[in-house]
Amino acid sequence: MKRRAVLLSVVLAGSAGLVGVTAASAQAATGCRVDYTVTSSWPGGFGAAVTVTNLGEAVTGWRLSWSFPAGQTITQLWNGSVSQSGSQVTVTNASYNAAIATGGSAGFGFNGSVTGSNPAPAEFALNGVTCTGAPTSSPPSSASPSPSESSPPTSPPTSPPTSPPASLLPCDIYAAGGTPCVAAHSTTRALLAAYTGRLYQVRRSSDNTTRDIGVLSAGGVANAAAQDSFCSGTTCVITIIYDQSGRGNNLTQAPGGGAAGGPDNLANATAAPTTVNGSKAYGVFVAPGTGYRNDHTNGIATGDNPEGMYAIFDGTHFNGGCCFDYGNAETNNNDDGNGTMEAIYFGNIKVWGFGTGNGPWIMADMENGLYSGVNAGFNSNDPTVNYRYTTAIIKGEANHWSIRGGNAQSGGLSTFYNGARPNVSGYNPMKKQGAIILGIGGDNSKGAAGTFYEGVMTSGYPSDATENSVQANINAAGYGGSGGGTSPPPTGGQEIVGTGSGRCIDVPNASTTNGTQLQLWDCNGNSNQRWTYTSSKQLMVYGNKCLDANGQGTTNGTTVIIWDCNGQANQQWNLNSNGSITGVQSGLCIDAIGQGTANGTKLQLYSCWGGSNQQWSLRS
Repeated sequence: MKRRAVLLSVVLAGSAGLVGVTAASAQAATGCRVDYTVTSSWPGGFGAAVTVTNLGEAVTGWRLSWSFPAGQTITQLWNGSVSQSGSQVTVTNASYNAAIATGGSAGFGFNGSVTGSNPAPAEFALNGVTCTGAPTSSPPSSASPSPSESSPPTSPPTSPPTSPPASLLPCDIYAAGGTPCVAAHSTTRALLAAYTGRLYQVRRSSDNTTRDIGVLSAGGVANAAAQDSFCSGTTCVITIIYDQSGRGNNLTQAPGGGAAGGPDNLANATAAPTTVNGSKAYGVFVAPGTGYRNDHTNGIATGDNPEGMYAIFDGTHFNGGCCFDYGNAETNNNDDGNGTMEAIYFGNIKVWGFGTGNGPWIMADMENGLYSGVNAGFNSNDPTVNYRYTTAIIKGEANHWSIRGGNAQSGGLSTFYNGARPNVSGYNPMKKQGAIILGIGGDNSKGAAGTFYEGVMTSGYPSDATENSVQANINAAGYGGSGGGTSPPPTGGQEIVGTGSGRCIDVPNASTTNGTQLQLWDCNGNSNQRWTYTSSKQLMVYGNKCLDANGQGTTNGTTVIIWDCNGQANQQWNLNSNGSITGVQSGLCIDAIGQGTANGTKLQLYSCWGGSNQQWSLRS
């Protein structure tokens, strides 16, 4: 894969008015600048991003025209429509980017075919006005002398900033990079600066009515208070995760598939509380059996076409089940063979592929394989990644793909793999089908666990620079913090969240009485749900009470209670890599009685058997 970045800034002064400018506006300054970047290159083809900046009077519609110098042909274009006759190209605005204010910009991207060299166009025209990068004023029509033309600038124009303005959100950034979002899902915040629509829908159990949850302001965070009010006194599930891209790629309850029947379960709407810049929000808590899907999408990559995707996950909530995915899958819910998927996987299953350490790992689910690099099985380049808020990225194009990741709260991205498709037959070329899944595999394998906060899918292969800018915005979103960045874990320890229930280990009614049996309850962050794991393997609540096997019991059915911390073996616990919590004295697992998932389900000790009612994750 040969990649190059060619930046051309065309800066010419227009001496004629923009098309449609009337005599009354004849004195308005006209001018424009075009930035043309070749973002990727492969034998016989290339990708490019184009940004046009309006240096004159605001326009309400635009056409950008140019001539290709070496017979290049546009094969796919986004954020506009294209017509081409020979070397002559005209791109016309889409409905949503028609207006360009003075000093504003519009962008689009395309893939093209080329034979031989690929020089950039020498000249562009916006609405018939040649772009030179400097505005000039035309005189009123009654003026007799002609104005002198502006001289071209003596120094190159200022290059575009390396970081986007703070007002741009992820899908604005992707669009500016020429790889627009074709799906954008989040239950926590808007992913476009101008977005004022719905984020998700909840349904309450008391009367089966639904409520759409939107944002507090344009480009803002979710209105979690609306959910809290609607769901007060009852329980709610998330029924729809709306697509913010405008393409209608909403995620709803997944149907059955080749690996498991359906419909799948819906996520408990309160099981993944978080904050975004200090405002309360809720993620999507995927317990085994939970899944969302859309088999009838618009604009999602198919075949071997390029795409990118990112997601923000809870890096502490995972398991070894198949398969906690977000991304591109089969449209018929079956395993259709190698290369029919391209999705982000997060977890620590080792059946198909894995990286260093014990996991979890960010890998690509390409069907019949979770890939951590070019090889099936182990690839040493892919590290364990378990930030509380983890950014996970997969992107792919013809015989080329990448894994990237980082801490969603702070810092940049690391590239864990960047190279050819797996060295196993069936993945080059890819045969993607364009469905979207969340929490499940392409054939509806639904044994996985995880938590999703936001994610997008793009048309075209995003540049690393674009993704780095998206990561900077994610950092600025302030997941888990009080505003504008990271914060330490809350005082008083962590929540212990049931994988099967999405509910927290809770001391009923915040009791401090010795012998109080523990239960499951909706997570609320209160002190009766916050546990500290000590160096002596105690799980302590309130600072002086410990999780205790009643009566030092070591048999099935022994109740799990709180008691004054005393250092005895029945108050010592092992936190295991498979998610179970076992008693040092008994070897038995903490168990939700009867595989219960409802509020009030009591806890006991029971022989470990791997059920989701015996799996737990710590959450700050």
